[in-house]
Amino acid sequence: MLSPEMEDYLKTIYEHQRETEGPVSTSAIAESMDVTPPTATSMMEKLEDRGFVEREKYKGVRLSDEGQTIAIEVIRHHRLLETYLTEKLGFDWAEVHDEADRLEHHISEEFERRVAAKLGEPDVDPHGDPIPSDALEPVNEAAGTVLSECEEGDVVEVNRVRDRDPDELEYLDKVGIVPGTTLTVVEIAPIGMVEIELDDGSTVSLPEHVAATIRVVGSS
Repeated sequence: MLSPEMEDYLKTIYEHQRETEGPVSTSAIAESMDVTPPTATSMMEKLEDRGFVEREKYKGVRLSDEGQTIAIEVIRHHRLLETYLTEKLGFDWAEVHDEADRLEHHISEEFERRVAAKLGEPDVDPHGDPIPSDALEPVNEAAGTVLSECEEGDVVEVNRVRDRDPDELEYLDKVGIVPGTTLTVVEIAPIGMVEIELDDGSTVSLPEHVAATIRVVGSS
């Protein structure tokens, strides 16, 4: 049986692999896990011994097929829990990430199936993140375009918002920027601000680093 810490490492490696084609460096893993590089290296050795990662000397690690399956299962648990906490227990979408982080390692497959059925087998969580199916196949994590990379005049629909910063989520919810919202990009300012217009005619100026946490697709 894997410890929650091991599962967190596998999930972190999986998340880095979505963004790079090569091996994931130990330093990147250490930074994400908020540990020292020697601590991360020690864990990589343990995961390699268990067959969950494959290491390339001086380059980093890749998940094995088994390691990837475990990581996807943890992500499925996490996103189902976020959805359940929001839809059935009344949690705010800014609160559920940390709650799901605590719970994702401790639910059974039967609990997972019942939660998914109760929710109607959802495809996405409250932040628009795709929920892997029970077949535990990789999902398209990079769908859409980052809002900060759009051009002035683009009319787009929000399909995903990063869930790691509660303060950002609370602000975006307050101004009405959630998955499904249609936006018009009014101005990309040289000072690092993105001005957008919502359906109701109101305008919002977002710092570029916040706009970079929002993924959008062309408005239908």
